[in-house]
Amino acid sequence: MNPKHTQTSTLLLPYNGITPQIHKSAFIAQNATIIGDTQIGEHSSVWYGCVVRGDVNDIRVGKRTNIQDLTMIHCAELGQGTYLGDDITVGHSAVLHACTIEDNAFIGIQACVMDGCIVEQGAMVAAGALVTPGKVVRSGEVWAGSPAKKLRDVNDRDLEFFETNRLRYVRLAQEHKKLTL
Repeated sequence: MNPKHTQTSTLLLPYNGITPQIHKSAFIAQNATIIGDTQIGEHSSVWYGCVVRGDVNDIRVGKRTNIQDLTMIHCAELGQGTYLGDDITVGHSAVLHACTIEDNAFIGIQACVMDGCIVEQGAMVAAGALVTPGKVVRSGEVWAGSPAKKLRDVNDRDLEFFETNRLRYVRLAQEHKKLTL
């Protein structure tokens, strides 16, 4: 049996009079929670069980960025918001807090990127890594471990995977979106 949902239960919650802004082409899973001063760009996706909480500062997500299942994104009241550029993959159960993730970056499964960190364009934070406050993962680097540090440079195989994964998630998001229409 292939159930067809006629109504979503996504929680889009205003906070202090600010309602999340979701591009009409974005996919937001039925049990995701998006709160407050949050913007999600075109063809981006926020998957099942995610929480994106823009209550004490702002959260911005660019185009074609996928935030996979059970990820938590928050910001800092005394610090910065959380900013994700375009074409980013955020793996399952990641935690992003008051940080900046630039275009074409890759955040692995269960990675944690803390306050004031910058993951530069095309960089990778490996699965399970803990990027401690204020660190900068430079463009073209792979960081791993807890606490995370540079493991190696991004290679052609990584770049191919980043692109394949981004395209897969844009396609999957559109397929899942059809289930909620």
